[in-house]
Amino acid sequence: MSWTGGSFGTSATCVLAPNADVMTLDGTNTWVLSSGGRSLVVDPGPEIEAHLDEVSATGQDVVSVLLTHHHADHSEAARTFAERHRCGVRALDPAYRLGSEGLGDGDVVTVGDLEVHVVATPGHTADSLSFVVPSESAVLTGDTVLGRGTTVVAHPDGELGAYLDSLDRLHALCSEQGITSVWPGHGPVIDDALGALDFYLAHRRERLGQVRDALRDLHAIAREGGSFPHEGLPRSIVEIVYADVDPVLWGAAELSVRAQLAYLSR
Repeated sequence: MSWTGGSFGTSATCVLAPNADVMTLDGTNTWVLSSGGRSLVVDPGPEIEAHLDEVSATGQDVVSVLLTHHHADHSEAARTFAERHRCGVRALDPAYRLGSEGLGDGDVVTVGDLEVHVVATPGHTADSLSFVVPSESAVLTGDTVLGRGTTVVAHPDGELGAYLDSLDRLHALCSEQGITSVWPGHGPVIDDALGALDFYLAHRRERLGQVRDALRDLHAIAREGGSFPHEGLPRSIVEIVYADVDPVLWGAAELSVRAQLAYLSR
């Protein structure tokens, strides 16, 4: 499925960064939210001048940059872009801010008549945020929910218990507030927010079950005289649970397995 960005609702434009790879899918989605001749820019993405030029051409009097989280494919160009437009960068992590304004759960950022409601959704990273746009019945999820496939819980910064809680929170918000669309940090827009969140929750439960089963099997082998891979346990589980996944993704899978093991050991 090819994804190139585009315009959505009455206020949003997705400008796709040219940084596609196995982790970023088609590239990073930079979201421009505009109302009343002014704009907010969410996740300027990588330091690629042509991309920043396109974002600048899309925006109308950019008043602030917002970050969903600190990963470089979302945040690298935030300061450069903000300085270009003489505005601030608002983020949960103070290290990624420019100016005095931070960003946290419950904040409401406005531009023109548009309201953007900030929701803390830790798990992928500790500083992950999502942004609900009530007038569009949409939520910007960064890497918490992707437009295609599933995300990595980036242990040790990411934490699976927090991630599951965040998925539950987003599910409740979407149900209670009638949010129908997911505007993700990578991949295409999702028009069935609740369906996507149901899938994510089911997928995590399935993976946890597979990790439990792999642990049980490895312990059984050890009891029968085999060796238990104490030092290489996460990779051994990856080789079992993710045997049908391209090995180029096993490094990312190992981060998720480490998060799953930490969750199961609580």
